This record gives sequence, C-alpha cells and structure tokens, in this order.
Amino acid sequence: MTSSPGESVESVEPLVLHATDNGVSWITLNRPDAMNAVTWDQRERVIALLADASADPAVRAVVITATGKGFCAGADLRGAPPGGGERVAGDVARTIRLGAQRFVSAVLDCEKPVIAAVNGTAAGIGAHLALACDLVLAAESARFIEVFVRRGLVPDGGGAYLLPRLVGPQRAKELMFFGDALSAVDAQRMGLVNRVVPAEELEKTAREWAERLAQGPTRAIALTKQLVNASLDADRAAAFAAEAAAQEINMTTRDANEGVASFVERRTPRYRGL
Repeated sequence: MTSSPGESVESVEPLVLHATDNGVSWITLNRPDAMNAVTWDQRERVIALLADASADPAVRAVVITATGKGFCAGADLRGAPPGGGERVAGDVARTIRLGAQRFVSAVLDCEKPVIAAVNGTAAGIGAHLALACDLVLAAESARFIEVFVRRGLVPDGGGAYLLPRLVGPQRAKELMFFGDALSAVDAQRMGLVNRVVPAEELEKTAREWAERLAQGPTRAIALTKQLVNASLDADRAAAFAAEAAAQEINMTTRDANEGVASFVERRTPRYRGL
C-alpha cells in the first residue's frame, strides 16, 4: 500500500511493512516474488502487530493486505527455526498449534475490527488468514484455494473450523476435497467475500471501510465481534448470557454514553474509541 501525506510509517522489516494512519493499522505482507508465501518471521511479526493493535487505543481498525499479485500463497517453511533433531510424537501437533492456529487466532482474537484486502491469490493458510478477518474485500483478480488436498495434506490454520461456519459443511467439503481455485466473484456469491472491486480500487475501498470503522464506537465493535464469533459455538442460553454481559460492559464506556446523548440531542455522535 502507498503512504498518505502526514501518516506515521514504520518499515518493520523488508518482508512485513507496517503503517498507522487515521487510526488504522496497515499490515502488508511484502514478498511479491514468492506470492507472499508467509515465513516464520513474518507470521510472528503479524501476530505481534495484531496484539499491539489490541492494546493501542490509538489503533481502532486493522487492514491486512499484501504487495504484488498474490495475497498469500500459503506457508513457506524454509524460514522456520531449525528443528532440534529427530521428530518425536506430538511435534507436528505442537507445530500446528503454535504456528498456523496461533496465526489465525491472532486475527480472530484481535480486539479491533480486521479487514482483509485480498489483492491476489490466497491459498492454504493465506486463504484462512483472509477468511478469519471480520470483513473481506477482494480484487477481481483474487482467487481462494484450499490447496492442502493437492499436497495430500489435511487443512490447517483453522480451515475446517472457519469454512463450515461461513458456507456450510457441504460447500466446505467441496472446496477442501477438490482444492479447486475459487474466483473472487464466486467467493462473494458463497458468502466468503463482502465485496469484489477492480484491483485499482482495492486500496481506496479498504481505506474507506477501515477509516469508517476507526471513527466508530471501538469497544462496542470489539464486543460485537466477540459475540458473533462465539455465537456459532454456543447454545442460546450461553449466547444470551454473553450478550447481556457485553451490554453491561459496553454501557460503562464513554462512547456508549456519547451515542445515547447524541441521539437525545439529535446530533452526530463523536466517538473516541473509549
């Protein structure tokens, strides 16, 4: 993504670019020659940036995107720390828990709304990174591929958790069993993508959406995100109890009081994210 005048820009490392602008944290994968296949170092940096976004009151929305023609072609294990010797029972499961699952969980658990701006191919863990985001924008050229079956692998990074909740079990199985590329338009029809735009409009649209979110009641949005994410795993009683608790918490915020006051006073609310 390009920088705007007056924004604070931090080049964290060549392979992950980071900028904060108008309350939005922009996280950009930057390995265009490798279709942004994510390395261990990149993964750890993205996880850290998402944690920072949760803790920083000045950050009120996040965008995850990439440079070049690919969003993320999957995992590149060549950048992983060297192993400690012969593999023992439990090593693979531990690697998945601490790696791909932690990567996707960092998006799901981020306390700020996260937008994926998918500029190209999102395959494997790259697809799951995008689908874990709260809102998904895709360029017309974007494709989503459950590539694992092509390699004789079981999906990781929460794919078998995310996809059935987004498109239902039958569609999820079709995508995972065949590993066919799904166009951006077809992904939108299935409900995996919120909006498809021409490639030249992707950044502009992502910026508009993110800045709109950044001007909203940040804590209310965070609590809403938690409720929606948890609702698919909870029965009605648990979901209703969580909703009541969220309402109790939210009504202690300044933004909730501002929202009510602005309604009574018939004016536009001025949310501060507090």
